[in-house]
Amino acid sequence: MAIKKPNKLPQTAVLKQILRRCSSLGKRSSQGYEEQGGGAFPLDVPKGHFVVYVGENRTRYIVPISFLTRPEFQILLQQAEEEFGFDHDMGLTIPCEEVVFQSLTSTLR
Repeated sequence: MAIKKPNKLPQTAVLKQILRRCSSLGKRSSQGYEEQGGGAFPLDVPKGHFVVYVGENRTRYIVPISFLTRPEFQILLQQAEEEFGFDHDMGLTIPCEEVVFQSLTSTLR
């Protein structure tokens, strides 16, 4: 039986961390990326959205930041934290099948 590691940060702090890493709020560079916090983010991510990678093939999805407050999406975030952690240079990886993710996100819009 696996021992669940307790969250060190309150949920709001975790959400702020995700937003800082995944949102498109930064200075635009001439190379098609935004410079932010020592990292670069693609310009195709509209303001108010972030990137997640889903499924076995790590298909890229751009989702609204408003999803972060939805309980259904927070369950996915908890699963992602348990499996992968949140210390990524790229977008967040969600450990579920694409069809399940698409079904869930279609109900959240």
